[in-house]
Amino acid sequence: MSLYEELRHFADSYGLLVILLIYLGLCLWPFRPGGKHRMKEAAHSIFEDEADGR
Repeated sequence: MSLYEELRHFADSYGLLVILLIYLGLCLWPFRPGGKHRMKEAAHSIFEDEADGR
């Protein structure tokens, strides 16, 4: 089997699975329990002025 065929087989089987797992992880990352404070802070950051002391 040539290198091209081996890489194609890997991409068809395991590569797709890896990409799917990364996608799901990135989609679910904001909903993790420890990120609630950080997400709330990011949501309200657009309302803060530069003179707010940060």
